Amino acid sequence: MRVLRLALVLSSIGVVAGCSRDKPVQSNTQTETQVAPATAATPQVIKIGQTMPYSGPASAYGTIGRLQAAYFKKVNDEGGIGGRQLQLISLDDGYSPPKAVEQVRRLVEQDNVALVFNSVGTAANSAVHKYLNTKQVPQLFVSSGATKWGDPQNFPWTIGFNPTYQLEGRTYANHILAHSPGQKIAVLYQDDDYGKDLLKGLRDGLGKHANKIVAEASYQVTDPTIDSQIATLQASKATVFVNIATPKFAAQAVRRVHDIGWKPVHYLNQVGASIASVIKPAGPEKAVGALTIAYFMDPTDPQYDGNEQMQRYKQFVKKYYPEGDPDEGTNVYAYVAAQVLVQVLKQCGTDFSATNLMRQAANIKDFTPDLLLPGIRVNTSPTDFFLFDQIQIARFNGKNWEAFGEVVAVD
Repeated sequence: MRVLRLALVLSSIGVVAGCSRDKPVQSNTQTETQVAPATAATPQVIKIGQTMPYSGPASAYGTIGRLQAAYFKKVNDEGGIGGRQLQLISLDDGYSPPKAVEQVRRLVEQDNVALVFNSVGTAANSAVHKYLNTKQVPQLFVSSGATKWGDPQNFPWTIGFNPTYQLEGRTYANHILAHSPGQKIAVLYQDDDYGKDLLKGLRDGLGKHANKIVAEASYQVTDPTIDSQIATLQASKATVFVNIATPKFAAQAVRRVHDIGWKPVHYLNQVGASIASVIKPAGPEKAVGALTIAYFMDPTDPQYDGNEQMQRYKQFVKKYYPEGDPDEGTNVYAYVAAQVLVQVLKQCGTDFSATNLMRQAANIKDFTPDLLLPGIRVNTSPTDFFLFDQIQIARFNGKNWEAFGEVVAVD
């Protein structure tokens, strides 16, 4: 069993042993029907669980877990939180829902984590959604924009992180209606909850103009390429293309659209807009003019070269994650998410029970972690589990994403 463990603890306590493939870490195992303890924080350690696609078709997102492990080490070096050290246990789920279930059960029932944090993917998180709520284990800041993560009435132990996919879809719809009215629209989307959620937002935002979507093509994460889907979409003679894909397929689409001579207005969804893992592999010249949403600073944008927050971030990467790419937008995302969790832990004072963790996660007020775009703040309430309702449109200029226009709020 392939497992990647990233554990950070006080040297006086001892680093949690690297998990061998034959000998998992031992702890008190619970049955499926038992509820997890009210807290998994000791006087010395707060255990944080996570699954990441360190392997598989979305392995580009593995850098999220690696950077966050480094960030928690930085926090520990500075004294930890409430006198406790942060211990991140980050396991490989291969972007596979069944594997995510296996790994999350292990985190809860063997490793006895206090919470599950920023695990990647709509499908993987959906597979453990009910389980974690039944166990009353906080599922905090899910790394997905699915609208389902903001349902405090039915799933009070889950809160998302990303701007919702429906919000993103409506933002693209508003921009299309304002700047490409009456144009035919083609859509590529991943055939799962993530892709369908963003597509729903696009349709809802277009309203009575949704009939301008003249072609839709889906793909499976196991598909080797999306060349045939792009050919189908081009044949529709659409002049607007909405690309709802994760990095591997987003890069293929950027490259293919350019290489076959199709020249639509190209909207590239935010989860597939990384310069390092999408634009550069595809060829930056092939993405010029593409549009996406933005809510944090692009580290490749020269306007931020002298920015104190950006300098602080790049110094952190250099010291704590030297193998990481500071210009990778996914690393900025991971950095912002880690700061939000640390803020919640600080708000907890000395009470790190599951109940108080959720209470504080649902009471974030105008928090501004480093690297958010000006005017954007993080807010939650017991009835509103969506962290972001303000975003901006950005355009790729051949070197970096350039945010422009006003910060917009989309209801």
